Amino acid sequence: MVNPTIYTLCIEQFWATIKVKTVNREVQLQALVDRKKIIVTEASVRHDLQLNDEEGTDCLPNATIFEELTRMGYEKLSQKLTFYKTFFSPQWKFLIHTILQCLSAKTTVWNEFSSTMASVIICLATNQKFTFSKFIFDSVGSLTK
Repeated sequence: MVNPTIYTLCIEQFWATIKVKTVNREVQLQALVDRKKIIVTEASVRHDLQLNDEEGTDCLPNATIFEELTRMGYEKLSQKLTFYKTFFSPQWKFLIHTILQCLSAKTTVWNEFSSTMASVIICLATNQKFTFSKFIFDSVGSLTK
């Protein structure tokens, strides 16, 4: 196992200079660290984290989300695409809480989650491949706005 040294100054430079750009129809995060151009793409996230998820799902269709959440015992379904962990059994609540703690940028309260997060939970629960590389890349990109 490797323990890389991460310098706070480099992280600060990255976040201070980051810009979202589209080059040849590919979205890139570009930043300068020690006058060196850093480019992050969804493909580089996939490669560097060894995720092998290119063929995965990035968000399930709404009908599938509602169907699968019902199978998982979700109570109080509506047509809204915001879901609440309180309407699950205790074991599902624990899994959802753990996933939210690990993956959420916490733009909302910890009790609710979006259709994308519902897709993550459903894919994990049903052994489907999810595109975590896209999720991570989009999450980092959204922090630049």
